Formats: sequence, C-alpha cells, structure tokens
Amino acid sequence: MKNSYEFVVYGPYALFTDPLTKIGGEKSTYQIPTYQALKGIVESVYWKPTIIHYIDAVRVMNVIRMESKGIRPIEYGGGNTLANYTYLKEPKYIVKGHFEFNMNRPDLESDRNEGKHNSIFQRALKAGGRRDIFLGTRECQGYVEPCSFNEGSGFYDDREEKIYFGTMVHGISYPDETGRNELEVRLWQPVMNKGVIEFIRPEECSEIRKVKEMTSKEFVLADIETADSLLDALEKGAMR
Repeated sequence: MKNSYEFVVYGPYALFTDPLTKIGGEKSTYQIPTYQALKGIVESVYWKPTIIHYIDAVRVMNVIRMESKGIRPIEYGGGNTLANYTYLKEPKYIVKGHFEFNMNRPDLESDRNEGKHNSIFQRALKAGGRRDIFLGTRECQGYVEPCSFNEGSGFYDDREEKIYFGTMVHGISYPDETGRNELEVRLWQPVMNKGVIEFIRPEECSEIRKVKEMTSKEFVLADIETADSLLDALEKGAMR
C-alpha cells in the first residue's frame, strides 16, 4: 500500500494527559499514548489538509515507568506556582498507520496524489519530521525514525495476560474531518495484548462528548503547497 507507514518514536520523557486537565494544576500522564497524541506526532512528520492520518496500532517497547518532577509553570494571572508533573520515563513506541484523503475537502481534490504524498511522508520521516516532535507536551522532545512494526524486542512481547487501561481519551474530532460543525472528544477502553494496542477508527468510538460548536477552517488550493510542488522542491534539494 502506498499510504501506509511504520516508524519508531522515543524520547527521555512523555506527558500524555487528558485534554480536559491541560489548564493549570497538577498533571499526570496516561500510561500509554492516546490515539490523538500519536496522530499529532504523525502530523508533525508530514500533514496537509488533503489527507487524514489514521493510527492503526502502537507497540509499547519499553517498560511503563513514571517519574514525578517539581515544575514552576507560569500562571495565567502572572507569576509562577509550584506543581508536580508525573511523566512517563524513557518511552519508546513503534507506530503503524496510514493516511486517507479527506473527502470533506472536495476543493482539494486536485491534490489527491497518493504516491506523492507517501513519498513526501517517507522523506520527512527519514529527516526526523518536518516539524519538531513532542511526546504529549512541548517540554517532552521526541525523535522519529523509520522502523518495521515487528522489529526489535519489546518488554511486553511475551506477556500472556492482557492489560486493560480503563476508559481514556481516544482523540478529538474536528469539523474538517467529520463534516459536523462541532468539536467532539472521543473516549474508549484500550487493551494491550503482548505489547500491542490495536486502535479502533474514530468513527467506531461509541463514547463521544460534544465540547462546543465549531466550523471548519477555510482552505483553498492556492493557500497550500500541493504534493506536486512540494515533491518537486524536495527532489531539487530545496528543503527537507
């Protein structure tokens, strides 16, 4: 398939939080990355409004460990306060996903060239992404490299019993991708089997919470760099 990819992502720390706890106070990470966090990492590698990334599975390579740190975040009213943040320590994941064309954007139909989008993605992946990679939050720098999904040994590869993580956030649904003028949060109950979590697609989530009314961002083809022009520039060595 020309629209699929696999890669490893890792870093010294990660902070995958419930988006409803983003504002202020103590923060504690989920034990595993959310679908949305992995999608954000993929979009930092390469994204255009023409395509939608879908995360198919993640393989947890390192043991799940946490570490708490005292942080002095800036308060909205000014000044600093002291808070404890609990991070995942030395997380490492192998991700499998693919992209599909955003059929809610018929105005970008002329940019639907699967082979060129995939070629750009693979080039960007080898370069470490077109934007900086963050593991859940900006203070957690991450790194990506091409990798086969079954490559290497994972800490949970031989664990027979399944691990249940309870109800957690799957992701956020934006109007650009759903065609609905609403911002929604999706919930689900992930299960890890021998280190692998198989993600359901966003439309398969049954627990959906509406956050607020929202409309799609306006794009026209002239506002974006098409796959044709971007790949031409890459082949000429003008950018990564």
